[in-house]
Amino acid sequence: MKKFKAQSQKLLDLVVNSIYVNREIFLRELISNASDAIDKRRFMSLTDSRLAADFCIEIKADKTARTLTITDNGVGMTEKELENNLGVIAASGTETFKKEKAAKDGVELIGQFGVGFYSAFMVAKSVTVITKKVGAQNAYMWVSDGVEGFDILPATRADAGTDVILTLKDDVDDDSYSEFLEYFRISALVKKYSDYIRYPIRMEKENDDKSGEVETLNSMIPVWKKQKSDLGENELDNFYMHTFRDFRTPVHNIMTRVEGAVTYSALLFVPAEPPFDYYTKDYKRGLALYCNGVMIMETCEGLLPEYLGFVRGVVDTPDLALNISRETLQHDRRLKAIANGLEKKILAEFTKLLKNDREKYEKIFSQFGKAIKFGAYNNFGEDKDKLKDILLFYSDKNKKLITYKEYVEGLDIKVPLKEDKKRTKAPILYACGETVEKISMLPQLELAREKGEDVLYFVDAVDEFVARMLGNYDGHKFENVASGGGEVTAQKQEDKDLLKRIEDKLNGKATVTATAKLKSYPVCLAAKGDVSLEMERIMAQMGGGVKAQRVLQVNMNHPVIMGMNDLSEEAFADTVTVLYNEALIAEGYKTEPEFLAAINRLIVAAPQKAKKTTKKANE
Repeated sequence: MKKFKAQSQKLLDLVVNSIYVNREIFLRELISNASDAIDKRRFMSLTDSRLAADFCIEIKADKTARTLTITDNGVGMTEKELENNLGVIAASGTETFKKEKAAKDGVELIGQFGVGFYSAFMVAKSVTVITKKVGAQNAYMWVSDGVEGFDILPATRADAGTDVILTLKDDVDDDSYSEFLEYFRISALVKKYSDYIRYPIRMEKENDDKSGEVETLNSMIPVWKKQKSDLGENELDNFYMHTFRDFRTPVHNIMTRVEGAVTYSALLFVPAEPPFDYYTKDYKRGLALYCNGVMIMETCEGLLPEYLGFVRGVVDTPDLALNISRETLQHDRRLKAIANGLEKKILAEFTKLLKNDREKYEKIFSQFGKAIKFGAYNNFGEDKDKLKDILLFYSDKNKKLITYKEYVEGLDIKVPLKEDKKRTKAPILYACGETVEKISMLPQLELAREKGEDVLYFVDAVDEFVARMLGNYDGHKFENVASGGGEVTAQKQEDKDLLKRIEDKLNGKATVTATAKLKSYPVCLAAKGDVSLEMERIMAQMGGGVKAQRVLQVNMNHPVIMGMNDLSEEAFADTVTVLYNEALIAEGYKTEPEFLAAINRLIVAAPQKAKKTTKKANE
């Protein structure tokens, strides 16, 4: 027996027990090796037509012998190559071939490290390789149990190529290796990892009469490498629904191919709706990553920014710096370049839809707009300028979704000139609330509507934070209609005294001012300072104690307010309670416990007051 020519036996243990996370990938590695062997022979056949063949990979399972065989009709190996390639751990025949021949001719091969073959020992107690070099007379057999060494013996094989025969380990309790002898399990693994290997992968189907037909397990040609003109009707939708297990057709798809410093193809989809776990910590964002048609990762997070985590799809590239297991990536500029390219492509596509297919974009935004808004706010607004022009908000004036740009274009430019003769840019008005319906009933919207001003509805918690992060849009500052603006100074002493009485009854809950904002409402709640009412609510939900400086704004011309000086002290106090809670309700806050009792006392007192008024009038 010959010893492995590795640095030490520990390297083999590392390959078998530590490098690979999931043992099922052994089949991916062996199929990839077989594909590389066929690639080499196909490359050689370009100058020697006698080497051409009906290239394929065959898989055979023998449950009685507990063997799984992967056969190819590729280039094969000589006795010396067997010893060098399989006897020296981490020696890659593919890598050598690429350096010597294939690289200069643009041939894409998969293998890089020379360790994938040894993943077979994760499931096999022994491995036999029978191989015959193309053009050679003799065949050879390599046999090893993966412990210390190997034997190389003469063998018989009719044609050039290689058989890799795995004798599977025995099943122990719940640790089953027999699953890798089942047709449906093998078929599923081929579909998962090797569906786009360019050569047919064939296996005999299992039938009760043991005369199963041979089936090709892989589709060979990735849909993302097809020309759009070659795609069948609904082929992309069917690919998406099958691959990502979604019964709904996607709203939109994006195909892109990039060649240059980094070469890659991508097929991306925007789902009709978020997955059920999209807004949970269990959701795994990312794209399926392929290297020359072989799946490396099901979800590669590094290919998408977090705010585009709803996008599904695949990326295929030969330009990856893989780690030794081919299961994870080294972080390098190529991965970053692909990610940057995809982000730009997706945002450009969204901008195009916004302009040319508004209905489709609004459908996308209705499902994933919140994620895009978070993208504009996250990381201290790093991406805000990329995203600000594709954000949509409901317009009070237009009764539909519009962008910041469309709001600004609709502003009345007749704004008074300052003393310095520079025209002041009108603000972008907005109002916050839980829903469009609730915001539409805010008292502060009355004056804006009367003046013909538009107000954007901020229904998501992040909306106001985005506005604060932006500061302004094209010089137009953002202004909350529920801010402390619109205050007026009471002229009459009795009005000043009334405001002071109301503030005293509130006992520090809010300051009280007169306002010109209101028409049919007696009061509204506003905030002054940096913390708005909406921010206070959001912070409260997050467990924070940040409080807004509340201001109860009073419409001095409202009948309720004008009659308050005629009320008894008890009725005055109850009216203040009701008015304050009315303002709380309008802003989406919960009412105070004393609210209902105050209403009931006022209701009881109303008929009695009416009787007294009538009696006095009759006298």
